[in-house]
Formats: sequence, structure tokens, C-alpha cells
Amino acid sequence: MARVSRLNKFLPASSTALIMFDALNGYLHPADPKKVQFLAERNILPNMQRLITGARKVGMNTFYPSGAHAEDGSDVVARLTDTDMDLGPGGSVEKPIVPRFYRGGKEAEIAPEVAPVAGDYVVPKHRWNSFHQTDLDLQLRCRGVDTIIICGGSTDVGIASTVFAARDLDYGIVVVKDCCYSARGNNNEFFMERVFPRMGRVMTVDQTVALMQP
Repeated sequence: MARVSRLNKFLPASSTALIMFDALNGYLHPADPKKVQFLAERNILPNMQRLITGARKVGMNTFYPSGAHAEDGSDVVARLTDTDMDLGPGGSVEKPIVPRFYRGGKEAEIAPEVAPVAGDYVVPKHRWNSFHQTDLDLQLRCRGVDTIIICGGSTDVGIASTVFAARDLDYGIVVVKDCCYSARGNNNEFFMERVFPRMGRVMTVDQTVALMQP
């Protein structure tokens, strides 16, 4: 039965959930004017609003995996990397990668334009992968969900990590390409064109909403 549902070309609310990945103020309302312009040019926030409006119209469950790092850094592991998160110099012993935002700060709050309503579920997470040591998988399966619709950023970090995990957990996957973003070169396009199509479906907001059913 579940296998047939994952092959269903429609997105019924009874077996599909919307995943609003890291829909946080710090990412959707960045302090850097260049990032503000980047998001505005791609219409990211309005597209997310249209997507969540479509999901709520049909009664679809919505989940918010959200970074919730401890302010004292106790849940972060320092590691050596070749670059920082923006592919610039960094990742050394003197300058390890650390979370951009911490639990309790305004930046770590979900943006008000796409904030949860009654019945939505916020999933605190401590790693890129939304399933890693969270109860997201349990909460989805308890509700009979076998397909996820995912949006947010960054495409090449948390979205990719979560999609790989969802694929290995045998979920059907829809990645909403005009609701995802990465400011690192052509990384967004690479994943949308070369990676995600082999793991699920890549659609626009309009295409996704058109397939949603009560």
C-alpha cells in the first residue's frame, strides 16, 4: 500500500507532509544587504508563502526542522575542513565552522511570514540532516506520511542532507525548486538538475500546489 502511495502522481494530504527547512529569521531576513537582494530576486519568501498556503488549504501537515544550537556551543563538534561555509578561507583549528545562529536568539526564530499555526510541528535539530537524532521520522510515520515536500536552504547543505536521508528512509520526495536556494555559485542548479531528479521529483510551487489534494 505504501509503495503504491509513493508512486501516486498526486500529493494527498493524508500521506504527504510539507517540510519547511530552517525557515528562520536569520536566513529569510538576513542582515547582509546582498543576501536580502539575492532572496528577493528569487522571490523565495513569497514562494514559500504560496506553498504553505496551498498545503494548509488541503489540510496537509507541516513540519519545521529548525536549527536549535546551544548558546555555549556544547552541542557543536569542531572539525577540520578545507573552507568555511561560503567556500572561503576557514575551517582551520584557529577558525572552525560554527553555527550561524543559536537557540534563543531572534535569528533562530521562524520567520513570521511562514510561522507555524496550530497543528504544525517544530522539530529542533542540531545537525544538517533533519532526521538525525530528531523525532521527525517518528512524527511522520505516526501520521501515515510516506511522501515529503521540502523547501528552504541551503540547497547544498541542509536540504541535500535531509533529502539523502529521506531517500534512504524510503520516503517519496518532492523538492520545490523555486523555494530552495544557495548563494554558492551554481550549487542550487547542480542539485536541482543533476542530483535530486534521481531521488524524487523536482517541481515549482505552482506544479506542487496543483497536485495537492485533501
